[in-house]
Amino acid sequence: MSIRPFRDIKRKYTKEISVGNIKIGGNNPIAVQSMTNTLTTDIKSTINQINKIAEEGADVVRVSCPDEKSSLSLKEITKNVNIPVVADIHFHYKRALEAAENGAACLRINPGNIGNIKKVEEVVKAAKNNNCSIRVGVNAGSLEKDILEKYKEPCPEALVESAIRNIKILEDLDFFNLKVSVKSSDVFLSLGAYRQLSSQTDYPLHLGITEAGSFIPGSIKSSIGLGTLLLEGIGDTIRVSLSDNPVEEVKIGNEILKSLNLKKRGVKIISCPSCARQGFNVIETVKILEDKLSHIKSSITLSIIGCVVNGPGEAAMTDLGITGGGNNNHMLYINGNQIKKIETPEMIDKIVSLIEKKEKEIELKKVSQKK
Repeated sequence: MSIRPFRDIKRKYTKEISVGNIKIGGNNPIAVQSMTNTLTTDIKSTINQINKIAEEGADVVRVSCPDEKSSLSLKEITKNVNIPVVADIHFHYKRALEAAENGAACLRINPGNIGNIKKVEEVVKAAKNNNCSIRVGVNAGSLEKDILEKYKEPCPEALVESAIRNIKILEDLDFFNLKVSVKSSDVFLSLGAYRQLSSQTDYPLHLGITEAGSFIPGSIKSSIGLGTLLLEGIGDTIRVSLSDNPVEEVKIGNEILKSLNLKKRGVKIISCPSCARQGFNVIETVKILEDKLSHIKSSITLSIIGCVVNGPGEAAMTDLGITGGGNNNHMLYINGNQIKKIETPEMIDKIVSLIEKKEKEIELKKVSQKK
């Protein structure tokens, strides 16, 4: 267990809902979500991608259902994956009915876009009969015509009015197992909308900066937007939207939560940017270790510092630490204590071995505590 100080974020308490076997809201951990970019009708590819997303640490996955063949494909897909599937539905209510009946754990819809109230009633009935939750998904790029005419352009008030309107449609039909999102590609617009919505509803909020862009700019925009809201205690589930492999979305989402001490999963590496003082190649070492330690699921902290200026201080606050020394001799720390010097050629293998040993100890402790 890390001895690095834990800093609490006071989260807003929201209603607890179920998305399959995952609890969202309340006191539950913040869930990380991604979305497949395969054709849903390509069942094998979609299953493979979902399993890779789950292996990376996603709690929930969303799958697009633009046509009947896609929504019917969920029957086979949901049988072969281990995380809840959210069916992404726009406009056609029958896709929602088919998705609910074929294994979807949640329906992402805008009730106002589904059509007349009779169609919405059918969707709600299907959700209730199949134990589906619903995500009211408001997007700045697809606001209702009358709301856009009222506000002239997307703004926080417009997104929130749309969300509250759609929530009321479901509440009037006696449906409350829902979560809400008010997404925009603009960080400031998203922040304003989520802050206002959080003050007006207790339903769990799904956070996202939609269409954030490619890997680097999208990760930065998402980190700023989601990180700011999370620091304010807002948010119960997140999705980082990148024009990239969905696995990368999960990596960034988990890193955002880990950086705020809101999730403890995998090895958290504290490393220096390297400079002329370094006693070994820090950048290359960290890259290799990230790859070799990617299978670790337990929360373990590791400091990799190239010299003795900041190294001992960082090592004192991590489970395992290395500080660079002269003549290719580097100091190994365990639980903040100096253990011994190790040479560069053996350093990576030694660290991997110790981390794997640490994970086994953690798992054995968990087993003994359950008995």
